[in-house]
Amino acid sequence: MAGTIRVTVWNEFRHEKQPGRVREVYPQGIHEAIADFLRAEPDMKVRTATLDEPEHGLSDKVLAETDVLTWWGHMAHHEVRDDIVDKVHNRVLQGMGLLAFHSAHFSKIFRKLMGTSCTLKWREAAEKERIWVVQPGHPIARGLGEYFELPHTEMYGELFDVPQPDNLVFISWFKGGEVFRSGLCYYRGCGKVFYFRPGHETFPIFKDANVQRVIINAVRWAAPVESGVKPKVTNPGPLEEL
Repeated sequence: MAGTIRVTVWNEFRHEKQPGRVREVYPQGIHEAIADFLRAEPDMKVRTATLDEPEHGLSDKVLAETDVLTWWGHMAHHEVRDDIVDKVHNRVLQGMGLLAFHSAHFSKIFRKLMGTSCTLKWREAAEKERIWVVQPGHPIARGLGEYFELPHTEMYGELFDVPQPDNLVFISWFKGGEVFRSGLCYYRGCGKVFYFRPGHETFPIFKDANVQRVIINAVRWAAPVESGVKPKVTNPGPLEEL
């Protein structure tokens, strides 16, 4: 996609309103931490939206003006209105990109796009994660080394109940021994979906330079491509004489 990429950064914005570690790490909210480094990119125009805004901040106008939507949720997946989920789902099928981070694996929109339970194993032990680049030629891996590490994070482990990805970009290893498919790409209709595992709320993961590089790359990868071909339900006549 040429020109400016219009990004909407969506977040529950619930944990950060409560006293404690999450507010200390992300005093302005996880959405603002993500939006902040995306705004520094000259080809991106960024807005934010949160759960408690009218229509969760995702009105028809906002969605129509969004090329890539990023999603972080955890404690209030069930509060997201089904009609809003349906609208987001339709926009993805029409070409809008969706990036789902960490516990957004269990969001209504990600599960609707995957068609599976999206369950996994987890452990909160502040352990080291090593993220291996297993498809170095993929645009989302641009600018990364062979691997990068996060010193303290929550473990996610297999089996991750999702469909086989169209592309697998990253695999994580954890100090406790588990592995996890942590960077998965999917095509849905005309849209692209990327799931990225890192992003636990009590660790400053969205402040990590490698994590930021992945997200910036993923926004550019997920942005719509104007091909001129739109899905149509028709009953056309033959192009050649029968």
